[in-house]
This record gives sequence, C-alpha cells and structure tokens, in this order.
Amino acid sequence: MLKYTSVLLSSILLFSCANTTHKISDVDPYLWLEEIESPEAINFAKKENEETLSKLKLEKNFEPIKNELTKIAYDKNRVPWAYPMQGMFYNFWQDKKSVRGVWRRTSFKEYQKNRPKWEVLLDLDLLAKNENENWVWSGSRCLPPQYKQCLISLSRGGKDAEVVREFDLTKKQFVKDGFTLPEAKSNVSWRDQNSLYVATDEGAGTTTDSGYPRILKILKRNEQLKDLKPLFEIDQKDQSISAYVHYSFEDKKNYHFISHNLSFYQNETWYLDGDEKTLIPMPKDSEFLGMFKRYLLYSLKSDLITEKKSLKSGSVVALPLSSLKDKSLASMEILFEPTDKIFFQSLSTTKNTLLLEVIDNILGKVKKVTFKGVNKWEIENIELGNNGMSSVYSTQDENDDIILTYSDFVTPTTSFMGNAKSNLNKFTKLKTSPLRFNNKDIISEQKYSTSKDGTLIPYFIVYNKNLKRDGKNPTLLYGYGGFESSETPYYLGGFGKIWLEAGGVFVMANIRGGGEYGPSWHQAAVKENRQIVFDDFISIAENLIDSKITSPQHLGIQGGSNGGLLVAGSFIQRPDLFNAVVCEVPLLDMFRYHTLLAGASWMDEYGNPDDPKMREVISKYSPYQNVKKNVTYPEVYFFTSTKDDRVHPGHSRKMVAKMRDFGHPLYYYENIEGGHGGVANIEQGILTSTLKYTYLWKKLK
Repeated sequence: MLKYTSVLLSSILLFSCANTTHKISDVDPYLWLEEIESPEAINFAKKENEETLSKLKLEKNFEPIKNELTKIAYDKNRVPWAYPMQGMFYNFWQDKKSVRGVWRRTSFKEYQKNRPKWEVLLDLDLLAKNENENWVWSGSRCLPPQYKQCLISLSRGGKDAEVVREFDLTKKQFVKDGFTLPEAKSNVSWRDQNSLYVATDEGAGTTTDSGYPRILKILKRNEQLKDLKPLFEIDQKDQSISAYVHYSFEDKKNYHFISHNLSFYQNETWYLDGDEKTLIPMPKDSEFLGMFKRYLLYSLKSDLITEKKSLKSGSVVALPLSSLKDKSLASMEILFEPTDKIFFQSLSTTKNTLLLEVIDNILGKVKKVTFKGVNKWEIENIELGNNGMSSVYSTQDENDDIILTYSDFVTPTTSFMGNAKSNLNKFTKLKTSPLRFNNKDIISEQKYSTSKDGTLIPYFIVYNKNLKRDGKNPTLLYGYGGFESSETPYYLGGFGKIWLEAGGVFVMANIRGGGEYGPSWHQAAVKENRQIVFDDFISIAENLIDSKITSPQHLGIQGGSNGGLLVAGSFIQRPDLFNAVVCEVPLLDMFRYHTLLAGASWMDEYGNPDDPKMREVISKYSPYQNVKKNVTYPEVYFFTSTKDDRVHPGHSRKMVAKMRDFGHPLYYYENIEGGHGGVANIEQGILTSTLKYTYLWKKLK
C-alpha cells in the first residue's frame, strides 16, 4: 500500500498514544478540508505553503542545502539504472532538460560506457506539451516473447489512477486505434497480442469500497468494455480483482491466473485453462509468487499442515500445477524455511533458477535455488557484501542473465551482472553510484532497545565514530512499522551529505508491524495490538536518550504514510521526547480513514472503526482524535500532496487546521502534484527535501 517512495533519487529523499480518558467527539468541524480540489481547501493549502516557504527560506542554511541537493540531483555522473529486455537496456530518465522524463534504451555494449548513447522512445515533456496534460511516468508492460507491444501507464500529477495506452516499440509511437483505457485505478495485463485482461472503473457499481475494480473482463481489439460480459466479478466489500499471465519460454505458451483479493491479506487465486476455472487450494493468507517449471510458487503467512508435511509460517513452497486436478496439497515441496533470524522477502525467476531475497538479522542476502528434480531444490548463497543489502535488480525468464546490487548506509550502490546458471563467483561490476558524502569515520551499528512488554527491538544507528556522548547530537529517528514492510540498510547519499557529514546521527527503527522477523513480527502489531508500534518506537527514542547519543531537545522523528501515523501517534503520546517531527503523507484521522480513498483496503491492518470494540482501541491512539489544546507539542512539519489518491490529503489538512485552532505552532507544505510519492519531478523533490532538512537543522542543532 502504503510504503512511501519518491520519484526523486532515493539518495536525496530519506524515506520510506498513551491511553486517554477524555471523551472524544464525533463532530468534525474540518470535514470541508476533505474536499480535495475545492477552492477553499486549495486556498488553505496555498496559504500554509506560503507561510512555510517564507519562514524556512529565511534560514541561513536553506540555500546551501538546496545547492548541495541540486548538485547531486543533476550530477553528470548520476547512474542511469537500466533493465535488460531483448538484448537492450531500458531506462527512464529525468534531468534539467527532461523535467518530466524520457523513456529510452541502449545496447549492452553502449550501456557499459560512462556516457552511453541513448535512443529515445518516448519524451514525456513533449507529449505533455502537445496534449496539454500533466503527465507523470508510471511504467510499461511489454508482451513476451517478442516484447514489441507495450502498455504505457501515464498518471496525471502522480496519482495512482492511470491512463493506459498501447505503444509500438519498433515504430517508437503509440498505436493508432490501439488499446486505450481512460484514467482509473485499473488492473490491466496482456492476454495475447490482440486482447487484454482488464479490471477498471466503469462507473457506478464497478469498484469496491476501497476504490479498486471489482469486475474483470477480456477486452479484444475494436471492442468496447461496456458491451462485454464479466469474466469474473467480486463483492463490493472485497478489495480488488486482477489477472496474471505467465509466459513459459520452456513450453512456449501462456498460463493464465485470476487473483481475487478478498482483503489486504486474504486472497484466492484461480487457474484458467480455456473456459475452465480452478481454485488453487492454498490458504487464503498465503501469497502467490508466480510460476516456475509448472510449479506454482507461494509464501506462507501462517503454519500449514498437509497430508504429508508440516510447514512453518514464512516458508516458500512449490505446488505442482498437475496437483490441481486432485485439489490436494500432498505433493507440495519446500524451497525455503525461515530460521529465527533469516526470513524470506521476495522471489525472482530466470529460465533455470529462482533467486530468493532474504534478510539475515535485517541484512539482505540473495540465495539461488536450482530445481534438480521432484522434491530436490538446491540452495546456494550469492556473496556480494556483509554489512548491508544484497538485492536482485533484474532477471529475465528467457535466459539466466541476472543483475544484482549491493549497498549499505555508507557504501554507494553497485550493480553486478552474471549468469545464474554458471559460477556464482563470476560477476562483472556494471555500475557504481558516485560517493555523495565523506564516509570517513562514519559507521553503522545494530543496537536493541527493550519495549514496554520486554521484547527486544532492533535498530540501526549511523554516526561518526568520534561522536561525543553528551546528549547534544542532532539525531533523526526514522520508522514505519506496518504492512509487513521491512526497513533495511540503503546508501544514504544526499541525506548523508546534508546530515551525517555535518555531524548528525541517523537511526532506523525495526519495530513490530514490519516484516524484519517474518509474518509473526508483523502480526504482533495489527488491529487491537496497534499500540505496540508506538511502544516499540518510543523505546528506541528512550534508549538513544539514556545512552547519551541525544536528548529530547536534539531528537527528531520521521515517517511517511503508515510511518506518518507512527510519528504522529508518538509525538501525541510522548511530546516530551521530541523536538522535531517530520510527518509525511500520513494517516491521522483513524475514525474516518476507511471512508477516504483506498482506506477501506487497510482494515486488515488497523481494524474497522465502525466496530465498537475496534473503535475503542483506535480512539486511544488516533492522532487526530487525541491532539489536545493545553499540551505543549513539538513544532511539527506536515507534508502531503494534493494528488495523493491513496492516503487522502484531508488527513494532514484537518490535523493542521485543528492544531492551528488549538494554538500549536507548526509547518505545513502541500505539494500540488506528486501523488503518494509526494513529488512528480526532480525540482519538486529538491524543494521539498530542502524544506525538510532546513526544518530539521533549525529544530535539532
């Protein structure tokens, strides 16, 4: 859902309630701020933006910070990360000339050069100008095995809702009278050269309560969606419907699947063979990962007992496609089982191997899995580095070529190319990001705090080894704590230049609610146990203070999306602990979150506020309901986007208005475009990052 990411280089943007007894009123005088594009709400945002800009631009380090970030963002040595397809390397690129960006490609030989020559496929700046549209690139899906026909997704202002158009890679242009779908939160995939699986918003009654499509159709060329019968239809209270097509280069055929998301963590997958639909008999909380050599791959989120095996939660398993006839799990095979510290994160396929990304005590590793026969899966470790994240960047189903990356907090990202079927020690270094800050004497360590219930909570701390433990170090504590999303090391890049090089300390929390220690680590903090995420986060803050790393005067916290809820709840519960709060694209009104945009899809995580028991739980931590007038809070920096159609900007607007009326000083900036990622281009990213870092130095130095 909810994971906060940005269009801007990750090297620049950092991301990702104590019990109350006072009566909480259901009367909300700020509902008018939920009208996203109303003149009154837009004027409110513009006025706040002007005030925030005028204040922070006066700070003496505003321009120096902006200049440093600009140098990094437009550095000629910036790496053009690209993925291979049919012998070419594809990349989407933004710079001063191409503000919206260009989709382009080059040969492998050319890509290895420091300054590759690129062939432009689509110029978004030119397209937006010609069509008078605010286009933001949202990606491409090309049809195997030739990969000549592509579906291009374009977003207006960075919204999740997209326009889909067919693009011809050979002619480098949109197909005249080709497939085109209007703006919507759609699930679209190629069925074959002349048809698509389409689930989209077709008007009243065609979407779920979460705002996602509930009707799946097959759309052939020159047909109109409105004239077609549904292939599959789900209940309005379910989350969404979509189709997945796996092309087997081994069998030279397509395998078709329907994914029915009952809720965020509950789903059913159907196998389509002609007109016949077969429900795959897997637990509803398991996750379908794809197909490999006529095996269906799943990760388990709870323990599973079959006729022949007992399988642990967190395992990766393979179910033979042929077993669907028997509707039995007896022939299920185990590919990977977790330990007390090693947990599965994701899976990628090549022609002959599987690559598993796992975290070992929250450090990333890659394992190669080779099929050797029935119930015979050989696992080998791929060694790239020991103190950060080894990750899979790119694989291809038609061959065994792979691109892996390694980085840690102080080491720039390096990509390596090799062949998964050959010697795993023979990797060629492909690209390395420039060093963005002086990492001499900068170290990272893993520490633990003790939460309220006695659980040890890990966190990473990055700092200069010559730091004085006098409680005066400007420290930024970042957290997320939700949706089984793991917070892992990555190169701190531009943030390292602005923060670490200048003497700041960075801390990454690995609290419950995340996936750092598998499904149970996440499940420990959902619904009625949500208070645990705040307890865990606060315990880290207290540990940093007790160890004299910092003090409340110099401690700031940051989180986006679900992490915005985390930091808001934390400063409401413990205003005495923090002097700065960066609260980005947050959920804040937890009484109404399920009625706003995609909010209904997150009830598996937070619970249903209309349920009296859950409402009582939520009432104790929901920031919007618990902010008080006669309490001294830190001067919070709120940030959101008008075009965020995932987490409603009304959350931030209403909180800002309420705190203003209570007399609490704060900063608020609402980017007019950018979607849930916050920004739509590099220039916006530079400005919003400059505002944020200027604020942090102002409050924490």
